[in-house]
Amino acid sequence: MRALKQLVRFGWEQALSCLFPVAIFASLALTQFLPLPFLPRYDWLLIICLLMQWMMVRLGLETKDELKVITLFHVIGLALELFKVHMGSWAYPEEGYSKVFGVPLYSGFMYASVASYLCQAWRRLKVELVKWPPFLVVVPLAASIYLNFFTHHFWMDVRWWLSGLVIIVFWQSWAVYEVGGTRYRMPLALSFLLIGFFIWIAENIATYFRAWEYPNQAEAWSLVHLGKVSSWLLLVIVSFLIVATLKQVKGRNTTKVDASQFI
Repeated sequence: MRALKQLVRFGWEQALSCLFPVAIFASLALTQFLPLPFLPRYDWLLIICLLMQWMMVRLGLETKDELKVITLFHVIGLALELFKVHMGSWAYPEEGYSKVFGVPLYSGFMYASVASYLCQAWRRLKVELVKWPPFLVVVPLAASIYLNFFTHHFWMDVRWWLSGLVIIVFWQSWAVYEVGGTRYRMPLALSFLLIGFFIWIAENIATYFRAWEYPNQAEAWSLVHLGKVSSWLLLVIVSFLIVATLKQVKGRNTTKVDASQFI
């Protein structure tokens, strides 16, 4: 019974941490089926995302420091979107005044929502890291993963080499978190995989509501290829590494934890 209660508590904290992503998906669904006055759909989505971000900070659901991290992810995501759309990896077929080189500006918020989830879950679950790798290892690894999203169009795709490197670097690393006053731990590599898988599920929902579309979805919606999990896995790793590094710089996280005291 206690295990079930803890699972419910954990699920509730996760749900609260997903407010921004849930708001985006709800907006995608509503704007897909409801008639919208004055502005194209993509522009309404941008307005909704801006209002949601303002409300999150105004209501104290996000701190100003977290807003800075989320803004950084918006820029990182938008740069990736501009490149990928230019290369024909996917497209935004609808019209919009807020589109830049074929990319609507609201798209950056979909990446920012991942950072929002990480920041909120980190705070709500009191996450601490055990045996976090050195800064000089983490930063080049995150940069290499991000750059591979661009360079694989012109050179070999080294994502699987990078994935293997992630396993090696984080083999002894753990995320320690708290649920209902009890501390638990999870291998970092497993947490990356789980988050990446759930983002792939979210991607299927988003493409169903035509947030964007892949070439094979131009005629009719179809399930996003399972291989995309690897892409989201690597993007989650980049996101996590940036958030973790920034929190360590701010001194909000301790790595000197005795892992034997946790479940």
